Amino acid sequence: MRLGAAVLIGMAWFAIPATAAAPTCNLVPGWTQHGNARSYAPENLFNYMDGNAEAYLLYGFVGMQGVNCESGGVTLVIDISEFGDSDSAFGMFSANRDPDKPSANLGMGGQIVPRHAAFAKGRYYVEIAANPEGDHTAALRQWTAALEKTVEGSSTPPAALAWFPAERQQSVRLIPESVLGIGLLKRGYVAQYDFGKAFVVVEESAATAAAVMDKLRARFASAIPAKIGDEAFQATDPYLGRLCIYRKGRYISGYASVAGGQDAAALATTLAARIQAR
Repeated sequence: MRLGAAVLIGMAWFAIPATAAAPTCNLVPGWTQHGNARSYAPENLFNYMDGNAEAYLLYGFVGMQGVNCESGGVTLVIDISEFGDSDSAFGMFSANRDPDKPSANLGMGGQIVPRHAAFAKGRYYVEIAANPEGDHTAALRQWTAALEKTVEGSSTPPAALAWFPAERQQSVRLIPESVLGIGLLKRGYVAQYDFGKAFVVVEESAATAAAVMDKLRARFASAIPAKIGDEAFQATDPYLGRLCIYRKGRYISGYASVAGGQDAAALATTLAARIQAR
């Protein structure tokens, strides 16, 4: 019986996913802890970030470990948040990054500006805020380099980023719900271009994707058939402008808000060729 209990305990231990190590101030020489370390779960995250907790929860927030570190009158607020998967962690980063500022070579994606640094790696999103006002880039670079080594997970960016053509691309984000503002498109990637928006939503199966396409086609009164993937249509919408949506297996994808002079069907055809259905 004791052996059986030990086996069950061992199985349970292996079933629990690894969590991010709590950040410690001695990770970088010269810094000391200020105040108590913090830990938050989905049910009490509002106690820490009342104005922004909902966004974290939308991306599948699992938990957070954090600490404040001080050195020479500078305070760094360091938080490591865990999400359900690497796509969600990257989605949280992409939602918070400044698209007008350059990226940093950190994890799956990162950014460092004078008072803030962030990166995503594996299931984890790491964020550092610096006080007081001023340029704290040097300290932030030192800390992100050190933290990146302690955070588990892959640094390979999500495969979806390679689906979207790079030319004239302004940003790519994981939208956690209502892609393009359409409730039927529950979660997917959206790439912003200067001539419109491209999107990719992955359904559970080809059958569920086909059912969603039927509802989408009925939603747009001006829908006309197009020959892309397994099925497709073009339409004009008061809010989304000229658009083309197609299905390729369990992928629903296309373009919306397409500017004049651009061929929505041709753009969608190019996008479809880049997606490796699985």
